[in-house]
Amino acid sequence: MSAKKTAVSSALLASALASLLASAAHAAPLTDAEAKAAVAAHKEKCFGVALKGQNDCAAGPGTTCQGTSTTDFQPNSWKFVQGGTCTKISVPGGGHGSLTPIKS
Repeated sequence: MSAKKTAVSSALLASALASLLASAAHAAPLTDAEAKAAVAAHKEKCFGVALKGQNDCAAGPGTTCQGTSTTDFQPNSWKFVQGGTCTKISVPGGGHGSLTPIKS
């Protein structure tokens, strides 16, 4: 097999694995290990930026955790984002992401 075919096959395998892990992640709450890995990757919790059902955790009353936010940009749900970018993320209505739950 040529080096080019090996590289393409490796990229496809990596992509498939990433998709599988992402699908599995949406099915269950974050584990302590996943949360620690995100922090180690310089990610930060950003409140008010997740789309409906795409939060990483803490979706507020009436919800359990990951993937349970009930509205887009729910102020008390968060998503991991690249460290240092949260408060620069613009959301509809002129607001921005927050490092703490947003009081509505």
